[in-house]
Amino acid sequence: MIVLRSVLFNILFYTNLIVRMIIFTPIYFLVSRKTSWFVPKNWARSNNWLFDKVVGTTFDIEGLENLPKGGYIFAPKHQSFWDVYALLPWLSDPFYILKRELMWIPLFGWYVMKQRMVPVNRAARGKEMAAVMERTRQEMATGRQLIIYPEGTRRPPGAEPAYKYGIARLYRDLGVPVVPVVMHPGLFWPRRKFLRFPGHFKVRILPPIAPGDDPDHFHAHLIEVMEKASDALLVETIQANPHLPLPPTAAERYRALTGDTSRG
Repeated sequence: MIVLRSVLFNILFYTNLIVRMIIFTPIYFLVSRKTSWFVPKNWARSNNWLFDKVVGTTFDIEGLENLPKGGYIFAPKHQSFWDVYALLPWLSDPFYILKRELMWIPLFGWYVMKQRMVPVNRAARGKEMAAVMERTRQEMATGRQLIIYPEGTRRPPGAEPAYKYGIARLYRDLGVPVVPVVMHPGLFWPRRKFLRFPGHFKVRILPPIAPGDDPDHFHAHLIEVMEKASDALLVETIQANPHLPLPPTAAERYRALTGDTSRG
């Protein structure tokens, strides 16, 4: 049944993307930039609905009251393609710093260009990186939310932390709050896997870290806060979904945290 549901979900997920792009693309490029956000946000909501109705996976968001007004850095755990899009409806005007090659993809590149995403050459140094930072600062000054994954790439649930220092530099240079976010969608939508698993999980938005701290201290504090909250939520999520198959990293971390050897 899980295989069949996964097949159906994947078919509907990509069909949903194609159909919506066909229907809404003319509207998207005719309306103002901020108004056009309704297209990707509506797509995200529809995918969340499909995940619930087809796979049987639901989620709650805790801590929405922790989102500041104005510009801030939104810093979630990154485990799955799910967390790339699923939280967009709860952010008023988000943007990404993304590799410039994505801007060259027909249609998709036009979509992200309209939303004034900030392209970057990953090999860039010096003046080019200064220009990227200036663009980022300009977008942030208008009250937007920069989405940055502190670990840089998708990590399996329970894996050893691998935080990049780039977020500390952004924290120092932009002078805005950083909002840590922990969640474990990778237990239900694993990276590089075809299967989707039913169950329920929580997204936990933690209190913002105020600007102005030393970047080294901030970085250490961010890791401590996020990993402590992530561990607690991992235990909670696994115990709330007793029939969920666990990847080795999650099973090992769960055993280390609880002493329970019955899972995994």
